[in-house]
Amino acid sequence: MSPETIQAFALAEFPVVEPHDNLVELILKSVEQSKQDLKDNDILVIASKIVSVSENRIVNAIDVKPSQKALEIASKNDFDPIHVELAIRECVEVVRTEGVLITQTSTGLICNFSGIDKSNAPEGKYILLPRNPDSSASQYLKSLMNSTGKKLAIIVTDTQGRPWRRGSVNLAIGCAGIAPFKHNKGKKDLYGRVLERSTVCQVDEIAMLAEPLMGQAGKRVPVVIVRGYSYSASEETAKDINRPKHEDMFR
Repeated sequence: MSPETIQAFALAEFPVVEPHDNLVELILKSVEQSKQDLKDNDILVIASKIVSVSENRIVNAIDVKPSQKALEIASKNDFDPIHVELAIRECVEVVRTEGVLITQTSTGLICNFSGIDKSNAPEGKYILLPRNPDSSASQYLKSLMNSTGKKLAIIVTDTQGRPWRRGSVNLAIGCAGIAPFKHNKGKKDLYGRVLERSTVCQVDEIAMLAEPLMGQAGKRVPVVIVRGYSYSASEETAKDINRPKHEDMFR
């Protein structure tokens, strides 16, 4: 494999994850069944949905009583009032309620309905985002490296829309063992000019690389192995990707 080649392998036929399942054990079993071997510097891209389910971040609709605020937002937008109520409970700020319900979560994500999903969830249930995706990624990384003896990295992803472009893309909401950013400041461009600034969110790029294999419906491919990408770790986490409010041009 040449240095310019990046490969991605889907762990096909991944089992349906249930609350309190050990994801590391399921991943290792799926790697074995896929006749793959984890290698040093492999990056495991994991869909946040299975992280949430394993952490039992599931809510039954019958257990939720919408507040007056949720009922008002739902009524003027023809939204599901239970979905709205859960989004409000999971957020630290409601950003916009006209035609959308944009919120900011406790981890700094600004997204629709606090990232709460009804797709690929059992009837009458809602799946919340992982409580702390960076922490979850760190725990998986430690366990996988202990089990395999390999140097690995973890990226936890979720599909989200963007305010300036149509369509959703896969983004990193948690990571461990890999720096979220690649900094090009000081490097030279094609014409020898030194770059004064250039920061690439490499974990988002890798998340988007894996998304065509993962899909967004019933493909049952929640884990993808990315191989051949050169990276290093840092103290920064996926939470550091989110712009602070004073830098946010859309608020």
